[in-house]
Amino acid sequence: MESKSRGAFVSASTCSKADRGRTKISRCKMKYKESVASGAVEGFAKPSKVERLHVRTPLVVNEKMSSVLGVEVLLKLENTQPSGSFKIRGIGYMCAKAKQGGARRFVSSSGGNAGAAVAHAGKMLGVETVVCVPSTTPVFMQKKLKSLGSHVVVEGSEWKHADELAREMSSDPSSIYVPPFDHKDIWEGGSSLVHEVYEDLGGQPPASIGLSVGGGGLLLSVCRGLEAVGWQSTSVLAAETEGADSLAATLGKGELVDLPEITSIAKSLGANRVSSAVLPQARRLSISSVVVSDKEAVEACGKFLVNERFLVEPACGATLAIGYNKNLIPARLQGPLVLIVCGGNIVTPSLLQEWKAQTDAQWDDFST
Repeated sequence: MESKSRGAFVSASTCSKADRGRTKISRCKMKYKESVASGAVEGFAKPSKVERLHVRTPLVVNEKMSSVLGVEVLLKLENTQPSGSFKIRGIGYMCAKAKQGGARRFVSSSGGNAGAAVAHAGKMLGVETVVCVPSTTPVFMQKKLKSLGSHVVVEGSEWKHADELAREMSSDPSSIYVPPFDHKDIWEGGSSLVHEVYEDLGGQPPASIGLSVGGGGLLLSVCRGLEAVGWQSTSVLAAETEGADSLAATLGKGELVDLPEITSIAKSLGANRVSSAVLPQARRLSISSVVVSDKEAVEACGKFLVNERFLVEPACGATLAIGYNKNLIPARLQGPLVLIVCGGNIVTPSLLQEWKAQTDAQWDDFST
């Protein structure tokens, strides 16, 4: 189906179109609205509606990737979310429900994108927020969390140590533990991403959706959304980097696999094991594993920065790598292909240059 027959990629009632040459882009009025809550967060009363903390993000045609792959490629720009990544959809939904149900403190154990989403949610909702992080969390990220009003507690050298403390601190009856990815409310809130794509495409399903996988929160959110809108025929390309490929190992064995360690530089994908909800979901929908090298992920970040002027981390680069390499998509894929630009907070220009040198990644200031 040609893009011109779909009209605007974002609902005409709230957006206007603009053509920027290489990339057609739609600009949205980013409004906060209420979302209907489907149930109560465990331990708290069921609210009727919750405040929406995420914004509607643009869905844009990327001409460069479309040319490389030979199919239309659409980018869902979740990197433009107020917290810096898609995480605010699900975590914001969970936190807003919890507040209305009586929670007075959010406790998280992520020094990355999930922690940033909890910190943002706490600031927006006026709720005290504690983020427990391992000592490996970059200082600039700790400062960012503090700037959002969160109390940052450094505990241990690994995420599991920080997570143990977060769970202990959330035992207070007025507190709620907010996991990075493994909660049904997070998947429910995250599924709003698919509903937006459904509206933008006028209900016409894409052939496939590409996304990055760490613990499986985004994957499960998208799968829930696909089922909700009746797009079960749309396949999912689940991207990981070598050394953080717990989903690939799990799908390969047909059972949950724990990676002994995370060796990839894409630390945001560094879940040793995916959610237990992934395998049942994989039996209902078509989920294909795509594993790229750190070099491919970093190169994709560099190319994306040059081409689109967006700085994202290697966890996001794993998905973007699909757009720059035709060998990573199924031979029979007809398109359109939606790639979710999940965003990321743990990245700076200097870090990207370090990763470039570390992986021998290649790109220049004029090409891709």
